[in-house]
Amino acid sequence: MTLLLGCIADDFTGATDLANTLVKAGMRTVQLLGVPRAGLTIPDADAIVVALKSRSNPAPEAVSMSLAALTWLRAAGARQYYFKYCSTFDSTDRGNIGPVADALCDALGTPFTVFNPAFPTNKRTVYQGYLFVGDMLLSESGMRHHPLTPMTDPSLPRVLARQTSRKVGLVPYGTVVRGVAAIRESFDSLQREGVRHAVLDAITDEHLLTLGEACADLALITGGSGMAMGLPANFVRRGLLEPGRVSALPAIDGPAAVLSGSCSTATQQQVSDMRRTHDAFEIDALAVADGRDVAREALEWASTRLSERPVLIYSTADPKTVESVQVRLGRDHAGALVEATLSQIAKGLVARGVRRLVVAGGETSGAVVSALGVQGLQIGAEIDPGVPWTASLGEQRLALALKSGNFGTPDFFTKSFAKYG
Repeated sequence: MTLLLGCIADDFTGATDLANTLVKAGMRTVQLLGVPRAGLTIPDADAIVVALKSRSNPAPEAVSMSLAALTWLRAAGARQYYFKYCSTFDSTDRGNIGPVADALCDALGTPFTVFNPAFPTNKRTVYQGYLFVGDMLLSESGMRHHPLTPMTDPSLPRVLARQTSRKVGLVPYGTVVRGVAAIRESFDSLQREGVRHAVLDAITDEHLLTLGEACADLALITGGSGMAMGLPANFVRRGLLEPGRVSALPAIDGPAAVLSGSCSTATQQQVSDMRRTHDAFEIDALAVADGRDVAREALEWASTRLSERPVLIYSTADPKTVESVQVRLGRDHAGALVEATLSQIAKGLVARGVRRLVVAGGETSGAVVSALGVQGLQIGAEIDPGVPWTASLGEQRLALALKSGNFGTPDFFTKSFAKYG
């Protein structure tokens, strides 16, 4: 295996989003769920994405996990490295994006890297260092209410500067539109000024492709999935990658289910849409906290309903409901209870024959695939921008779609199962 690009993602759905981007650009891509244990057979791949569950961890834990992934990818022979985080730069003032990037730079011995979470297809853009969601600043979007990483400052250089002791700079829109040579000149100029971390402006896919080409010689690149769009072409230009490769998944049939733990605005709409036409069961976090066996209740409910037509089991709620639960239980405890319950339900569903699962929410997805013992995923066709179908590696094949809470059209859940392949 000639591994061209070694990637580290800070959550599971973000890893799938990145893998999807690379597959669309012609790279055979495998997603590993954590640093792989010995004995896992990994198909030949041009890119490997190690998916961590580190976005909401304390910064020292996130750094340790990321360095372990880097060590494995270096041993596998990767030629370039990528650190992937959310397109809304989900991170607190204590981290984790800045501390992880610093640690990766130190480990690789590289003095400079770049940051760009832009994903124009999903209306995430960066202008003059400010992150926009659609036509509003990040701080005015639904992300200001995020239960784990509320984003109240739209200035990426400011956010990043609070997370690192290293100097932060900006490659502004006016430089980006002048092309690859101007961007590389800006990189050189920033480094002479002592800048280690450069935020990049981008408002279109064309900007991302240009930025990708400009970053061809960087040891480490950081960003959302969009920033990776232009990287495969660099390997094609060097004769290291055959253009036009297509990835296909094995056929997987069987009963289907949707598990939703995200409380994002997009997922709330998707849950509402599916509830109108499909059987649905709501997880009550307070009932779980009071000692009721809600997982058993959900599985008993599902047992008589499982078929090719998916059922929905969800804890998704509006911000006021989420806040009231967190006030009573504590933010971390409430999240852990829901994740544990959905993970237990996922195991029970698979034991009852479910072979096709859509999971909504990065933290939920990480918990579910860990509970199922899935170590790796083969990446297939895209359902909506940033969300592909995948097939688990190993003897028992499962079809899995791991969706970031913010992604997908309102009918995402109901249309997903017609798009597997």
